[in-house]
Amino acid sequence: MQPPRPPASGPSQAIADDDGDDSILLHDSAARDYLEYAIAVVKGRALPDVKDGLKPVQRRVLFAMRELGLSATAKPVKSARVVGDVIGKYHPHGDTSAYDAMVRVAQPFMLRYPLVDGQGNFGSRDGDNAAAMRYTEARLTPIAELLLGELGEGTVDFLPNYDGSFEEPAFLPARLPFLLLNGASGIAVGMATEIPAHNLREVAAAAIHKIEHPAAAVDELLELVPGPDYPGGGQIISPPADIAAAYRSGRGSLRVRARYEVEEMARGAWQLVFTELPPGVSSAKVLSEIGVLLNPQPRPGKKAIEQSAAQLKSLMASQLDR
Repeated sequence: MQPPRPPASGPSQAIADDDGDDSILLHDSAARDYLEYAIAVVKGRALPDVKDGLKPVQRRVLFAMRELGLSATAKPVKSARVVGDVIGKYHPHGDTSAYDAMVRVAQPFMLRYPLVDGQGNFGSRDGDNAAAMRYTEARLTPIAELLLGELGEGTVDFLPNYDGSFEEPAFLPARLPFLLLNGASGIAVGMATEIPAHNLREVAAAAIHKIEHPAAAVDELLELVPGPDYPGGGQIISPPADIAAAYRSGRGSLRVRARYEVEEMARGAWQLVFTELPPGVSSAKVLSEIGVLLNPQPRPGKKAIEQSAAQLKSLMASQLDR
């Protein structure tokens, strides 16, 4: 989308050098340069890098933890210690952004393969916030070694930090495509991404097949990776054709429902036991919505509930009593 141009009848926008051999239009140059700068900023901060599947703040958190020696076998340290190193050496922004990034990569309901082993309250899928960083502790998970293990072997370039006193990796030498393993989510100005998580064994098999057969078609890879594998579970009910179309084009939506089992009870009764929920669905919210349906309240200014609400209440009650 091009920014609007000023009216042609306005003052001259040409800027020439001393010899008059070259000139540019000021509004064209300003619009182009600003757009390029904006895209570079949002891509660098809001969208993950395809090389390691991480945003800069997430990458800096993991690198800082590695520098602190917080391997999967090390003793966890206070999260505040990690955040202090992150914002002091690599990420000169608020401590909240660094801690939130660390919390997210530690939550098993957000990442299929968590990269940080969090000790203490790191939140829940029902929307509960993590405890303050002074109360929680953290260390790296074993799978984080797939991201960090080859850092000292000259595999990636290092860049100076914000003040030139330290160096940080431009990206991490991931041994597997973590952008697919854990998925990614990012919203920027005019661009966004929402990539679901996938199964490690399936992605590894597809990567090996692609290396051995560089010309492998999408259909061949779909035989190895039939679809996403969400961290919280759930059952994909979209037709295989829709899933394949989404992978071919990079655009699309998938329908996911809860996974459940039918339990037989005494006297011919039965009940549904939900074992997995779709990604992003809160069990507390589901129970709250069921409660609203079973006990509807009149709208503001009304004395009685609407007929449709009463019918829905009766239907829900009959289903739950079966």
